[in-house]
Amino acid sequence: MLDILRKRRSIRKYKDKEIEPALIELLKEAALRSPTSRNFRPWRFLFITDRAKLEALSQAKISGSRFLKGASLGVVVCADENESDVWIEDCSIASIILQLTGQSMGLGSCWIQIRLRKHSDSQTSEDYVRGVLGLPENMKVESIISFGYPDEEKPPISKAQLEHNKILSTE
Repeated sequence: MLDILRKRRSIRKYKDKEIEPALIELLKEAALRSPTSRNFRPWRFLFITDRAKLEALSQAKISGSRFLKGASLGVVVCADENESDVWIEDCSIASIILQLTGQSMGLGSCWIQIRLRKHSDSQTSEDYVRGVLGLPENMKVESIISFGYPDEEKPPISKAQLEHNKILSTE
């Protein structure tokens, strides 16, 4: 697992190659196995491979989402906020589980934050995504994870670059 964490980087350029259905099924299984507070499982996942929808979703934010149109897969991670008071945490855990699973299968990925972001001056990213996908108002969108075969290489962050000062001591 540590090797996967060492190699995982945010990938925003993808090869024009579809992800095999078997790999998408494994991503679905990983999402559904994600830890969840009190086992409430408020999350929902939309696996988007349709190029037109990916392009529409790539416009969800003022900046930081355009690369989704080049991805082979976008996974929208959302939740029914009425099912759990910690839906944000549960969706965040599922998002990273998806990314780490993708990394283990040779896929690149990048987290696109949707909650609390803006599509335009007059519309939130969350409202925009709900409109594109026809989601009901109670469905809150945390993130979209882009996936594809990487068309860029990023070296791992070296151990020396880690911010060791973030590890606090009580002694």
